[in-house]
This record gives sequence, C-alpha cells and structure tokens, in this order.
Amino acid sequence: MSVNSSRFDSAIGWSARPDAWVGRSVRFLFSALAVILFCGPLLVIFSGAFDHNPDPTKLSVIPDNPSLINFQVAAENKIWHYLMNSLIIAGGALLLQLSVSVFAAYALARKKFRGQAIALLVILATMMLPEEVIAIPLSLVIGDLPLVHVSLKGTLLGVILPLGAWGFSIFVMTEFMKEIPNELEEAAKVDGAGELRLFAQIILPLCKPALGVIAVFGFNMIWEQYLLPLIVAADPSDYTLTVALLALRSDDMVGTGIVLAGALLALVPSLVVYLSLQKSFLRGITTGAIKG
Repeated sequence: MSVNSSRFDSAIGWSARPDAWVGRSVRFLFSALAVILFCGPLLVIFSGAFDHNPDPTKLSVIPDNPSLINFQVAAENKIWHYLMNSLIIAGGALLLQLSVSVFAAYALARKKFRGQAIALLVILATMMLPEEVIAIPLSLVIGDLPLVHVSLKGTLLGVILPLGAWGFSIFVMTEFMKEIPNELEEAAKVDGAGELRLFAQIILPLCKPALGVIAVFGFNMIWEQYLLPLIVAADPSDYTLTVALLALRSDDMVGTGIVLAGALLALVPSLVVYLSLQKSFLRGITTGAIKG
C-alpha cells in the first residue's frame, strides 16, 4: 500500500515547501526552550544531589565529583524518617480522599435531594479559602477534637484527617458521574441490581479516568503540604519531608548537596504516581476536554 508522503509530512508538521525550514527551525527552538525550562531544574537537582561539593552559584548538569556522600549525610539527618512520614500521610490521606470523593460525587451526581446545589456550592467555597485563613481554627480543632475531646497533635492522623476531603476532587468526580447515561443505571435496576452493586459494578468502573485525574492531583496536593504538618507537629521527628527540607535549608551546617539530595527523594514519589496512573490521567483529561 502506497503512502502519500506530502500528506504524511503535513500530518507531523513538516512541509515540502522551499521555505519550510523556517517553520521547522522555529518549532525546534521552541521545543528546545520548553525542554530546558522544564527539565533544566530537574537535571540541576540530580547533578547537585550526586556531587560531593556542589557550588550553588554554578549551573551544573553533570556532577563534577560524583559521590553518594550527600545521601549518607542526609540519612544521618533522619531524611528517611521524614520520607516515611510523608509516604504514610500521602497514602492514608489519598485513600481517604478518594473514598470521600466518589461517595460524595455519587450522592451529588446520581441522587436528587433538597439543598443539593447549596451543598455543592459550599464544597466549592472551601477551595477559595487560603490555608493561612483556617490555620488557627484548624490548630484548635486538632488540639481538641470536638465531641471526643482527643488531641491529635504530634500524630500522623492529625495530618491525614483534614486532607481526607478536597473540593476539587469532589467537583471533578461529580461532573464526570453526571455524564454517565441514566439508561445504564435503569437497565441494572431492571436486572435486580441493588444500590451497592450498582455503584460498585456500574458507576465506579466507568469513572476510572476521573479517578486517575483526582489521584494524581490529590497526591501532589497532599505531598506538597507544608503548613498543616507544621501545625500538627509537636516535635521535629513529626515533620514530613517537605517541612524537613526547609529546616535543613535554614541550617548553616548543612550543605547545598544534602538539601538537593532530599529534594531528589521528594521528587521520586510524585513521578512514580504519575507514571503509574499516566493512562488513566490522560484519558480523564482528554475525556473532560471532549465533553467540554
């Protein structure tokens, strides 16, 4: 089967015209600029983390003196302990956040009740409040949990619970569930499916793309938390990796390479989560774009 070369060239952005090299050159320059802007800082972090004595005033992509000494010193500063705290908080909070989001979205999208629009409006309003505004009330609540009068200060649970619900995740899931045809739900009810079976076997499997989206965004939101872990912490050993990195940076006895080693460790979980959920994430984003 023959292939029309001119049509193929046009599809990938090339052109057979004499002045086509101008367009190719411009696209190449913009692509190179984008790669430098996005990948440059990552390469600098990688280089500095494995450099025995990195110079903070020098832009280096390749380590001048490759060594693992920065990770060894970072381990002596309990960097692995802080990383474990962050992983436990991120895993627990993300699982709770996904559960709350799907159940709340199911009620808002598939059920009808009084005050439904007001409930969604209140959920969206929580996204408009800066962390600094709710810092003091949140600290008081964590210090004396209402009804049970238990203090969550100095516990990982004190960080996990406030992150268990996020307005963005609930909104995304709600809008996605609204697009599921009602005919599927009606057909399942005719076949004798109950409410729980309908939710678990019909609605939830169709929401996998949206779950990928809120999982990636939710993990990054939880992983980047700084103020909440700082409020909950009763001792430096309660710090997460994000808080610990700033503490290490302010310590004059700690070199730049150690901080970069910790920053490299902080990048790995986010990359792993994104690469693991890449297909669902991209499918959810493109599905939302097509529906929009």
